[in-house]
Amino acid sequence: MNQTAESQGIRAVSSGRVETLMLEGELLEKDLTELCEELVRRMQRGLRNVVIDFSEVSHLDYRGVKPLMARAEAFRKTGGDVKLAGLSPYLSAIFRAAGAYNAFEFYPHMNDARAAFALARAPFV
Repeated sequence: MNQTAESQGIRAVSSGRVETLMLEGELLEKDLTELCEELVRRMQRGLRNVVIDFSEVSHLDYRGVKPLMARAEAFRKTGGDVKLAGLSPYLSAIFRAAGAYNAFEFYPHMNDARAAFALARAPFV
C-alpha cells in the first residue's frame, strides 16, 4: 500500500518498510537542515529505511551534505539506511567535493534504491 504525504516541501511516498522523500528545486543549506530534522522525526517514529530522490533537484548547497551524512549514519546504527537516487552528474560532483561520495549508496532511479532494500533482506540460498 502506497501512502503519500507532504511536509515542509518534501513529498513522501511510503510503501511497506521504505519511505521515499522526493525533493525539488534548489536546496539551500537551510533546506537540507530541514530535511535532516525531518529525517530525525521519522527515525523517532520508527522509520528505518529511506530513499531520498534528487531527480528534481537542480542545485544543493554543499554545506548541507555533512549533516545529511550524520543522519544517514544514525539510521545505520539503528539497523536502517538512507539511499540516494536520481542525482545528476552535477549533484554527484557536489557530493564528491563535500566528501560524501562513499558515504551513501547512489542509484539512478528511486525504484532501484527501493529495490536495493528488498534485496538486502532477501535470504540467500
